Amino acid sequence: MDNAGSKKNRCESARNFFTSAKFLIYLGHALSTWGDRMWNFAVAVFLVELYGNSLLLTAVYGLVVAGSVLLLGAIIGDWVDKNPRLKVAQTSLLVQNSAVILCGVLLMVVFRFKLTLEGMYNGWLLTACYVMVITIANIANLASTATSITIQRDWVVVVAGEDRSKLADMNATVRIIDQLTNILAPMLVGQIMSFGSHFCGFISGWDLCSVYLEYFLGCGFISGWNLCSMCLEYFLLWKVYQKTPALAIKAGQKEEDQELKQLNIQQGLESGQKPAEGSQLMNKVELANAESQKKLSCCHQMSEPIRTFRDGWVAYYNQSIFFAGMSLAFLYMTVLGFDCITTGYAYTQGLNGSVLSLLMGASAISGICGTVAFTWMRKRCGLIRTGFISGLAQLSCLLLCVVSVFMPGSPFDLTVSPFQDMDDGTLPEANPTPLAVLTTELQRLVNGSTTMYEMEPQVESYLSVSLLFAGVIAARVGLWSFDLTVTQLIQENVIESERGVINGIQNSMNCLLDLLHFIMVILAPNPEAFGLLVIISVAFIAMGHMMYFRFAFKSLRSPLEQKAETDSPPLPSVV
Repeated sequence: MDNAGSKKNRCESARNFFTSAKFLIYLGHALSTWGDRMWNFAVAVFLVELYGNSLLLTAVYGLVVAGSVLLLGAIIGDWVDKNPRLKVAQTSLLVQNSAVILCGVLLMVVFRFKLTLEGMYNGWLLTACYVMVITIANIANLASTATSITIQRDWVVVVAGEDRSKLADMNATVRIIDQLTNILAPMLVGQIMSFGSHFCGFISGWDLCSVYLEYFLGCGFISGWNLCSMCLEYFLLWKVYQKTPALAIKAGQKEEDQELKQLNIQQGLESGQKPAEGSQLMNKVELANAESQKKLSCCHQMSEPIRTFRDGWVAYYNQSIFFAGMSLAFLYMTVLGFDCITTGYAYTQGLNGSVLSLLMGASAISGICGTVAFTWMRKRCGLIRTGFISGLAQLSCLLLCVVSVFMPGSPFDLTVSPFQDMDDGTLPEANPTPLAVLTTELQRLVNGSTTMYEMEPQVESYLSVSLLFAGVIAARVGLWSFDLTVTQLIQENVIESERGVINGIQNSMNCLLDLLHFIMVILAPNPEAFGLLVIISVAFIAMGHMMYFRFAFKSLRSPLEQKAETDSPPLPSVV
């Protein structure tokens, strides 16, 4: 009987977990992130292929996306704050997935009829298609930003309730999902494209070459995935909303509306009117307010986005976690990550795609360890001290990268001009995955050259590049733990009515520093100057952590903050 009861309890617990709002958020986030990662990887590949293996469209797309987030981050966050949660989540979800589907269909048409489009109107029709693809893809990215702010920065906080430990666990789980999908989703797209390349040999009578066919199938797969995923995500959002009544209440809007109604009713009663008459008076006041809003000048309405942008940055500056947010943004000013820049440098040091894929896997595992370490340290040291320890751990590991600059095998040489022409040659033969090819191509863009990796270099020693990647991989533990710390600090310390706009500004700051790091590489693009970029990157990361140390020192001196580190008081939800 005891065994049967224990088994029944376990089954009941498992059923409760898989039907809980927390699990449904995880599932919806996994579906959304998987679609995002597939699309972000594939769209860059598609744009490279569309323009005849040139990176012009990819460069334009990257600049448009970064500039849009930088300029519109506050406005998107303000829109999230001022509208009901379910409406925001559903609208951003529909816009995001619909834009991806539309863009995928348009790309399929372009790949299918590219030769025909090139001959129409002197190629202007094809150029218009390029503009439409980049515009729609940018809309999808902005909608994805809104979805991220809504779900990860607001819904997760509400579902966690007043339990900070539960909030930390949910943040860590969401980040683990991000890490896994960031590796697995591009691999799936690559396999689909590879299948298309082999499948084309069995198709006759089609005027597409094998390369176009694999991208055609890739577009179709991603569009179909987003269509199915959108329906399921929409259902999951509705279920989470039903299971969490607190999501129906937005503190700022609710209190303002309630106070206005109470004030109007009290005014009516004080003037000797009956409650019904007071209600009528309230309706008249609301109508008068609506009419006055309609009479606002066109200039005032047109300047509203500018005021929102200004007020958002002012509000961000006035937050108690301003220096913590700035410290996170400064970590984006670095070449020490597994992006196109570091990957491209690795090619110049003789590492092939196979080795890089293993390093990326190790980096993902290191990141997951960082998320696990975050939850463990937060329980034992408190949230603020966790960020302090994580920062020290990251800086300590990055010292290996600085040491690698002066080790045997390093091409570091400041006597070489940053703009010296590269030698001609051919691409490395070891390119086993589309991801490796893409990163190599994007590095060409950053260097402003189409011939950088045309010959696999002869490296005297691998000591330098080994120390570099050892430092980068080890630092991911501290990096992701620190990232989660700042994320939860923003969640806990920003009032509910400003969560959207503050997180929008945070995204803008991250994007700004990310753009600056690309500009830094453009100014010093050759491998001989990469060591200088490493030193500058570590300096910026150190400055970022110094900002956090200042925030932590000031916060831990406050008795209220010391109590918050141990007692876990309720999260702020009202103005």
